[in-house]
Amino acid sequence: MSHSTVPRGTTEAQTPRQDDDRATGNPVPREKRGRQAGRLSLRIRWRRDRTLILMTVPALLLVLVFNYVPILGNVVAFQDYDPYLSENGFVAIFESPWTGFEQFERIFADSAFWHAVRNTFVLFFLQLVLYFPIPILLALLVNSVVRPRVRAVAQAIMYLPHFFSWVLVVTVFMQIFGGAGIIAQTLRRHGYEGFDLMTNPEVFKYLVTAETVWKDAGWGIIVFLAALSSVSNDLYEAAAMDGAGRWRRMWHVTLPALRPVIALLLVLRVGDALTVGFEQLLLQRQAVGVDASEVLDTYVWWNGIRNQDFSYAAAAGLVKGVVGLGLVLTANKVAHLMGEQGVYKK
Repeated sequence: MSHSTVPRGTTEAQTPRQDDDRATGNPVPREKRGRQAGRLSLRIRWRRDRTLILMTVPALLLVLVFNYVPILGNVVAFQDYDPYLSENGFVAIFESPWTGFEQFERIFADSAFWHAVRNTFVLFFLQLVLYFPIPILLALLVNSVVRPRVRAVAQAIMYLPHFFSWVLVVTVFMQIFGGAGIIAQTLRRHGYEGFDLMTNPEVFKYLVTAETVWKDAGWGIIVFLAALSSVSNDLYEAAAMDGAGRWRRMWHVTLPALRPVIALLLVLRVGDALTVGFEQLLLQRQAVGVDASEVLDTYVWWNGIRNQDFSYAAAAGLVKGVVGLGLVLTANKVAHLMGEQGVYKK
């Protein structure tokens, strides 16, 4: 004989339905019921993640103020902007005459612009081929070091140049490869003719790439080391039991673990192709000449700041941004075709 838990005088349909855990018979909390339904309410998600959300607010404000609000200033690319039309440069935007696409026509008819574009892509491809693989190789090398103390010292030494300013980096290279540098003085002391790579336009693009490698390659291994730390040792042990040597384990275990990170960073690097180091090149502009050192960033700076042709510089910067966006979307599509996630999912 079964006893009903429904209060006397009520029907079972009138009794409030109480969710319970079928395994234990205990009532299920409201948050767990929402999770079982496959979604959480906004209030529950806010209560759960409010600390993390509040931590991101300062960073979001910085991005909003310094990255998104300035986008509104691109309107001057379609004007003949003159900041002296008003005491306030912002108000001058509303008083400057509209010119439509006149600034863009000037850009595409300017041979100096196309020369800067060519130099930019040459430096990008050099850095993509000569610089991009080096952090991966360094990460594999550091990861192979067994002793933690030796690994920590090696990482600290490789990280250090990243915190040097470009002024210091260029000075160090000048003291080594310049006409009065260590190598040139040593050669002259032994009866040979010295050289000055710092003022040689022919090798300037390789010199710039070498400076970038020395400064930032060590810092670039951080992401790859983080990816390698998530690889389970069981995979290496299983590969070793199957007879795989060190190189086989690296090829079949380590590199596949790095593949998503490599694809993501490659997409981001392609999107940043038109930005190849403004300060670095500007510091060496006078030594090697404009023909060897002019890239899009220095071209925009020279026309916008030095010549005060703000509308022309804004139009050139807008072209650069649109091309960069197209490169990101194209590279991300290629990553999807290769089976990787890229910057965002399909």
